[in-house]
This record gives sequence, C-alpha cells and structure tokens, in this order.
Amino acid sequence: MKLLFPLIQVVSFFLLVAYVYCKSPAYRLRRSEALGPGQKVALFVFFALISMGGTYLGVKVQGAIANARAIGPVLAGLIGGPALGLGVGLLSGVHRYTFGGFTALACGISTTAEGLIGGLVGLYLRRTAAQDQALSPVTAGLTMLAAESVQMIIILAVARPFSDAWALVRVIALPMIIANSCGAALFMSILSDRRDLYDLAGTASTARTLRIAGRTLELLAKGFSRDVAPRLATIIQQETGVGAVAITDRESVLAFTGLGSDHHLPGTPIRSESTRRAIAQGEVVFLDGIRDPYRCTGQEDCPLGSVLVVPLLVGHDVIGTIKLYEKAHKRFLSINRTLGEGLADLLASQLARAHFQEQKELLVLAELKLAHAQINPHFLFNSLATIQAITREDSGRARALLNHLADFFRMNLKRNPELSTLQEELSHVNAYLEIEKARFEDQLTVRIEVDPTLLGLKLPTFTLQPLIENAIKHGVAEMLGPGTARIHIYREGGGARIDVEDDAGQFKPAQAGAGGLGMGIVDRRLRSLLRGSQGLSVHCEPDRLTRVSIVIPEPLGAA
Repeated sequence: MKLLFPLIQVVSFFLLVAYVYCKSPAYRLRRSEALGPGQKVALFVFFALISMGGTYLGVKVQGAIANARAIGPVLAGLIGGPALGLGVGLLSGVHRYTFGGFTALACGISTTAEGLIGGLVGLYLRRTAAQDQALSPVTAGLTMLAAESVQMIIILAVARPFSDAWALVRVIALPMIIANSCGAALFMSILSDRRDLYDLAGTASTARTLRIAGRTLELLAKGFSRDVAPRLATIIQQETGVGAVAITDRESVLAFTGLGSDHHLPGTPIRSESTRRAIAQGEVVFLDGIRDPYRCTGQEDCPLGSVLVVPLLVGHDVIGTIKLYEKAHKRFLSINRTLGEGLADLLASQLARAHFQEQKELLVLAELKLAHAQINPHFLFNSLATIQAITREDSGRARALLNHLADFFRMNLKRNPELSTLQEELSHVNAYLEIEKARFEDQLTVRIEVDPTLLGLKLPTFTLQPLIENAIKHGVAEMLGPGTARIHIYREGGGARIDVEDDAGQFKPAQAGAGGLGMGIVDRRLRSLLRGSQGLSVHCEPDRLTRVSIVIPEPLGAA
C-alpha cells in the first residue's frame, strides 16, 4: 500500500488538468448533442495525452511501472464509444511498450483492452437508453475497477517469468485499482458537472426566448413602429438583464431603455458607425469594448462599454436593428450575445408574420379568415406553454418542438397563397401535429395513410391543417379518454379522395360554417380553385365517428 499515496498524487494532477480542460473553449461535451468528428479528434488528443502522461509520471516498481495510464482510454471509451476508447488505448499501449521491461507487452495489450472495455460499456448503456449512466461517476469508477482487474489478469497471463509477474501484481494491484477507480470517478464528475452547467444555461436561454416570444407576439402583430418599439425594448432588457437596449429603424433611434438613456434619445438620427454597418451589410456587429472599443457618439463619459448590434431582417431586407449594451468594465456574456442574435431571428419571424397578415388584408374575406385560422394566436400560446413546460424536464425535446413550431409558421409565411402539393400540405400538417402530440401526450393518436403516388397532387393551400385541427379541437379534445385522428388519402376512380376522421363523433353543423375555424373557408376555396370539386362532405356517427371528405376530380393536377 506504499504505492497508494504516490498514485493519488498523480491522479490529483490529472484532476487539475480535467478542471482546466473543462474551463477551456475546447470542451464541448453536451447532453443533447452527438459528438462530431472535430470533437472526437479533440477528445482523442486530450485523453491520449492523459494516458501517456500517466506512463511518464508512473512509479517504477520491480522492473515495471505503477501508473494512472488507464484513466485516459477508459474515459475516452465511455464518452466517445469503442472506436475512440480503442484508439486511445492502442496509442497509449504502444507508447508504454516503448518503455520496455518484462511487462511491456502485457501493459501494451491491457491498455488497449481497457479502452475497448470503456467503449463497450458506454455503447451498451447508450443502446439501452441509459446515456446519462454512461457519463456518471459511478459508472466510470466501476468500469475502471473492472478494467484494472483485467489488466492484472493480462499481466499474469502474458508477462514472464510468471513468478516475477505474480510478485508484481501482489504489490501494485490494490493501490492501482483504488487510485485509478477513484480518480476516474472524480475525473468524470468534473466533466459531467461542467456539461450539466452548460445544459442548464442552454435551458435557461431557451426559457427566456420563449418568454420573450410570448410577451412580444401580440405586440409585434401591430407592426414595427415608434409606438411598439419602447415596449419591445423594455421587454428585452427585463428578460436579458443587459445594461441597455436600443431599437432603431434604418434611419433613427425608435426606442432606448437602460443606462445612458439621458443622452441616447429616441428620435435622433443614427450616428453609430457600427449600426450603419449592420444595416448596410445585414450582419451582426459586436464591439466587446476590449479588442474592439465601443465609443459613444453622444457623450464622452457614457457608462456603456460594449454593444451587440443585430440587424432585423424581414425576408432579405434590413428594416432596423436591436442593440444590446453592457456597461463599461462588465464582460458581455456570451449567452446574452447568442440570445440577442436568436431574438433578432425570432422577432423578424414575428414581424414577417405581421407583414404577411397585412398583405392578406388585400385578398378576399375567405382567404383573410383562413390566414387568421392558420396563424392562430391561441395555438401559438398553447404551443409556447407546452414547450416551456417540457423545457424544465427535457431541454432537447423542447428545442425539437421549437423547431417544429418555427417550421410550421415558416411554411405559413412562405407558401403559395393559392395551390400547394399534397407533400407540402403533409409537411405543414406534420409540423402542427408534433406540437399537438406533445400537448395532448397519450390522449392523442394520429394515423396518416397516404398513397405515395399522390404526393404531387395539387390542392388549395391550407386545406389539410384546418381539417385535422378541427378533428382534434372539436373531436379528440372533447373526449374523456384517448382518441384517434386519422388522415387517409387514396385513389378513387380517376381522381383522389381525402378523408380526415376522428373517433369522437362530436360534429355539429355549425362547425361547417365560416365561423367554424376554417371548414367553411376550406369548402369555398375547394369549389373556387379546383374545377369540378364539390367541396367538403361530412359524415357523422354520434359518439363514434366524424369523417370529413374531399374528392379531387380528374385531372389530378400533379405538380
């Protein structure tokens, strides 16, 4: 046991290295992200250096080296899988072999085997949906205990003479198993704690973005104006906590709140070169106040020391900027920089939606009502509430749902106002259903059966989504237990038939009218845009089935 203290000293040095590594930009381990090629290369280099350093810092004992070399390949395997663990183990094993000694071959083989053991344990846990366990300190400690035991067996089996190998194992086995197992557990604890810190920061950022989206949705529906800008700036400052927030159009300051509001006055022309550059180039400009100095053009003793200028893009046009400031001598947090850039995209999408609604006012009443039905504030608020609740438990799923929500509204804004292909309609419906399935959980089952030869079929834009929304809102949502909504699209005669069903049987004739959340509008658009179409037909068996059907006559109008 005399070896235990020197080995603990070596392990302690590696724990310090782990702590410094976690603080560096090279550390990119995230719970919700798969490792990319660049990350695997970085981890390979890091753990290979750890392992080879363990050999250099080892303690010479009876013609061999007692060391902490195994920490590198075992942890590499747990984090990156068998290939990474085997690669680190093989390189470290070859490195150990060059040191010579009667255990050189045995140690080279055992180091490679230890990397493979770590990788196989990590792979098994991931395939059994226990990814968090693969990166837990307990798993690291137990895997290291098993790997070091295997190393001792390999030394006894390969090293010769056997009497010397036995004498060596009796001296080094217990100290190496204890020191390396505890060291691996603490090493993984440092890596995991830092990973969890990043995940919590990401979750908090997502939650703040969702809160801002909820608070600005109705506000931006009124457009981008001097009346809206002050309230928008106040919301952004409250949620981000930065020193000040300014909002500009292309020519002047629309609103300013926070430090420096005594001389950064709304209504004044834009004088900042950084703001002009962001507007002209449509790119983010960041002056950190250190390498890139921020100089206020209005007052020499301005308390602000750094600024992030993010252009507001609607389509390809810059309509203004959002500017986030921090006071002098305070570091501009990278999370606020990322949040500011994301906010600009979010607000631009909301402004684009508002612009879209304004354009729709030029169309007939039916198309206007349809646009309002598709960009339904209640649906968005319910979606944001659902995503915000899921954020607390599963940030990865929340981000995926937020992407679906963004896809849903992006398709609303960008699609042809008249005709779409069936494939585009189904993509739109799928984005909507991902949100609804998260909201209703086990209460809602959706079945979609589509003849793939009909994906090029053309039909009025926004035909399917109001029908499936109606089946969920006035059907499944009214049931006490679980319910099913179904979309069935198939060939019939020389044309095609679309059936949208629910098993609630709660249809009321009023739902088919123009006030029935889009069914009447869909019916009118079918009759108007598809020559020969008879519009919607509804079949209801009370408390059992509601089926809304559309028959697309010949020709099918494939895209």
